[in-house]
Amino acid sequence: MAGTVTVPSASVPSTPLLKDELDIVIPTIRNLDFLEMWRPFFQPYHLIIVQDGDPTKTIRVPEGFDYELYNRNDINRILGPKASCISFKDSACRCFGYMVSKKKYVFTIDDDCFVAKDPSGKDINALEQHIKNLLSPSTPFFFNTLYDPYREGADFVRGYPFSLREGAKTAVSHGLWLNIPDYDAPTQMVKPRERNSRYVDAVMTVPKGTLFPMCGMNLAFDRDLIGPAMYFGLMGDGQPIGRYDDMWAGWCMKVICDHLSLGVKTGLPYIWHSKASNPFVNLKKEYKGIFWQEDIIPFFQNATIPKECDTVQKCYLSLAEQVKEKLGKIDPYFVKLADAMVTWIEAWDELNPSTAAVENGKAK
Repeated sequence: MAGTVTVPSASVPSTPLLKDELDIVIPTIRNLDFLEMWRPFFQPYHLIIVQDGDPTKTIRVPEGFDYELYNRNDINRILGPKASCISFKDSACRCFGYMVSKKKYVFTIDDDCFVAKDPSGKDINALEQHIKNLLSPSTPFFFNTLYDPYREGADFVRGYPFSLREGAKTAVSHGLWLNIPDYDAPTQMVKPRERNSRYVDAVMTVPKGTLFPMCGMNLAFDRDLIGPAMYFGLMGDGQPIGRYDDMWAGWCMKVICDHLSLGVKTGLPYIWHSKASNPFVNLKKEYKGIFWQEDIIPFFQNATIPKECDTVQKCYLSLAEQVKEKLGKIDPYFVKLADAMVTWIEAWDELNPSTAAVENGKAK
């Protein structure tokens, strides 16, 4: 059952950024002891916990956090037949949290992601950096060789067009990981001991027309600008593929951001990814995707959205139609996925009626 617990704490800063405008979404199958180390940074914010797997299992949340917890029974009760679009036994279920959130911003993190340290040994406040990324413009139309020109100590370099220096609204902030890298199963197998220890102090905008493999374990976005596009697809139980949920969302999101002239940033902040998943289990989940992505990526590279699609919902439904028509020829799964994409938008609009009638972003 969904519930709320709030306990004030004097040790938490009194004015955290966007305290009343941001939800933290966490998918999990276990007790959330990892929140203890995040307490100084997360406690002022509202948490939405999406419990995957057995709904009768009790998930323990440390005291002092303000949270709602939804299990599969809650999802079925709230969405009814449309609950079929929410994955089961896969972290893709997190997108249900995006749907029920009522805040402008969302930050999502996995329960095996711990607080990282910067090169000076100081704990990294990942959430604060994501907020800074989202609140400053992006530069998708022209690459700045000093990366993010809006960061302190940086600016636009010589030759950067003055007409583009206003930038674009930032829809997504994609963070990175120290320790366990986000590798696919074949790479895990050939590099089982590889760890990422490189801290690169940079934030950059992913250029317009360029796709990237989005990872959902350390991610923030402007829900008002791009929320309906952040659907993590059909993965896990009963599906022929897994571990492509966040990347599927990223490809859909990026095509729509490009169409609506919105920006996507990647780089800082880092989190500490604590454990590697089993590469043999991962290979079972990924193997079809490894073949399919050779068709999926060219599909998104060549996808065009009609100019009359001036909201995220319209853009997403256009993509769903193209997925069914073009990727459906590869495997019947994509027909099912395209139908789920439509169901997702219908469910989103039912739970968010104010955004259904209002344009989320506008094409220029």
